[in-house]
Amino acid sequence: MLALLAGMTVMSAQEQADTATAVAQRELVRDTFSTAGDSLTILASDTIPVATPYDRFATFNSWEERDVQFNPSPTRAVWMSALFPGLGQIYNRRYWKLPIVVGAYLGLGYATSWNNGMLNDYQRAYRDIMDSDPSTKSYMDFFPPGTDEASIDRSWLTRLLQSRKNFYRRNRDLCIICMVGVYFLAMVDAYVDASLSHFDISPDLSVDISPSLIPDSRNKLPGIGLTWAFNF
Repeated sequence: MLALLAGMTVMSAQEQADTATAVAQRELVRDTFSTAGDSLTILASDTIPVATPYDRFATFNSWEERDVQFNPSPTRAVWMSALFPGLGQIYNRRYWKLPIVVGAYLGLGYATSWNNGMLNDYQRAYRDIMDSDPSTKSYMDFFPPGTDEASIDRSWLTRLLQSRKNFYRRNRDLCIICMVGVYFLAMVDAYVDASLSHFDISPDLSVDISPSLIPDSRNKLPGIGLTWAFNF
């Protein structure tokens, strides 16, 4: 029993000594850093800084909004325009060009269909007047009802039908070529718009004028002139 009490006494004395030593070291460190300046603060070893929800909300509000500029890809703009005329303009955010492209495409499509219908009518009439079958008289549909076929000059009518047939065929083919042209033009426009969006165009203009010597092949001495340089 006495041995146990002696052991507990020794352990209590050892703990007190360790505590006193730790307190002395902490005070020494605090005194050392306090002499370097009042702006430096030493936290206790058992103190952990915790950010409160209010601090997080204040940090979130302190973020500055960045103005992210749209930077289209020329390759993607071309592929979208190739998929359907006008999609490249929508991708580049050139919405005012969309009615122009779509209107031109639809207008040329309607003109192609109309000229192709007229071509079919005149082609059938020309084929009927050239054959020897008296039952095929579709060319008489171009005349008012009750017109006597015997009073019509067949040679004149044949030349007229052939001329009209060639006329509407030429117009139909021209409309198809224009549709293909509009298709590729929309692709080129989408590519150029997307490419030019990468350039930083400044509205400020400046001019620099300086004297210069201009070589003259007809004389030994060079000519004197001015050099103009525009910066934009």
